[in-house]
Amino acid sequence: MAIDLFYFFVFPGLIFAAITGAFLSWFDRKITARVQFRKGPPLLQPFYDFFKLLLVKETILPKMGSPVVFLLAPVFSVFGATMAGVFILLPLFNITTGFRGDLLVIFYLLTIPSFSYIIGSLASGNPLASVGASREMKLIISYELTFLLVIAGIIMKAGQLFDLNSIISIQQAGTPFIGSLSGVLLFIAGIFCLQAKLGLVPFDMAEAETEITEGMFIDYSGSAYAMIKLTKYIMLFILPAFIVALFMNGFRLEGINILWAILKIIVVVLLLTLIRNTNPRVKIKQAVKFFAIWMNLIAVIAIVLIAFGY
Repeated sequence: MAIDLFYFFVFPGLIFAAITGAFLSWFDRKITARVQFRKGPPLLQPFYDFFKLLLVKETILPKMGSPVVFLLAPVFSVFGATMAGVFILLPLFNITTGFRGDLLVIFYLLTIPSFSYIIGSLASGNPLASVGASREMKLIISYELTFLLVIAGIIMKAGQLFDLNSIISIQQAGTPFIGSLSGVLLFIAGIFCLQAKLGLVPFDMAEAETEITEGMFIDYSGSAYAMIKLTKYIMLFILPAFIVALFMNGFRLEGINILWAILKIIVVVLLLTLIRNTNPRVKIKQAVKFFAIWMNLIAVIAIVLIAFGY
């Protein structure tokens, strides 16, 4: 029991994932600033933001909503992100436990933060939050099918194996999945799914500051919003780590390979940041069409290629 709690709360769980995600958030903001010819924030700015919200800012409850559900939703989002992070990072760090990283379990855990945001925003009773929740629901319906097809393609490439340990081992013993044509196509679809899961431009219509003034999070403040910020930090780390595990043969924590493992995470985050800064926000119907037609088509083509050995 003690070791399980350590995995969840310390390493590779809550504390480790949150701190690493905060540094990646700084990297994302710094690159964004450079693209926009600005200086950007200091290294510890994400930590300042989190602790200011947690310890200084007042938590204001919505008058017309459900305060209990409103406050519990961010807690559940942190729990879902942390659980998904533990199950993704344990195989990556080659930590042997009873759970070997079943992809379908990870898939469902990664949906908890988004559904928590929706429940919390609906519980606020704010019409603008409801618009944001409606957009998020439509977005989930569109990109989750694509993400499931990407996972199905990885399972096929791994010889029908579902656990992350085996998928990483197969790649380390042979060639990373991204080294094939089908792997490249699945990687492209997976990157855009990550962009939508993280709520980054061009798929940030559920927040859309200029349209619905933060949308789902319009009523959140203080410690409740700090939990949302914490969830976003964790997701910014574990989703790129998941992509590295699925396509880039995971981590080899020995010698120079440690640096290579760090660089792989940074490259994926850099790619997400560049997509974010070179595209305008799309309408929700455009996002749904993009995933329902084009990304699903790419994923299906990749699956057909896998069936023919490519």
